[in-house]
Amino acid sequence: MIQKKICMVGAFGVGKTSLVARFVHSIFSEKYQTTIGVKIDKKQLTVDGGEVTLMLWDLAGEDAVTQVRATQLRGASGYILVADGLRASTLESAIHLQARVVTALGDVPFVCVVNKADMRDGWEISDAQCEVLVERGWNLCFASAKTGDQVEEVFVELARRILKEAHVRTSDIGASA
Repeated sequence: MIQKKICMVGAFGVGKTSLVARFVHSIFSEKYQTTIGVKIDKKQLTVDGGEVTLMLWDLAGEDAVTQVRATQLRGASGYILVADGLRASTLESAIHLQARVVTALGDVPFVCVVNKADMRDGWEISDAQCEVLVERGWNLCFASAKTGDQVEEVFVELARRILKEAHVRTSDIGASA
């Protein structure tokens, strides 16, 4: 069985913990619980006929005082970058955070999730802002931890991208031998 470490990163209160809870346990709670440090969950998936276990590292949200540490990211095969559609500032935070994660991990697969798709009418994040990220090559998804809409698809897509990259690396090693 293949195991892959995935980090959930983003500003405080964007819904990282809620996305993990919805994906792993199929639950949602209106009660906000701040993650302190890191919370680890796991879930086994079948992706393109193969079994993979995702080790989900839900990292404490970033703010002016707290930042994601390179040591928490170490060993991750990919990450999910989360923004809150109701707060445009969280997308700006995600953009800056993504650059720092690349510095720590290199160019590993990631998916950017704009959470709270069930409240799209109140979003501060515009379609134009999202389009700029898509043009940069970002895999951008809109999901709702509350309703579950597109949550599983986000994790499956990241797992698919990680497994594809691992296969390419293995093929490259075999071809150069």
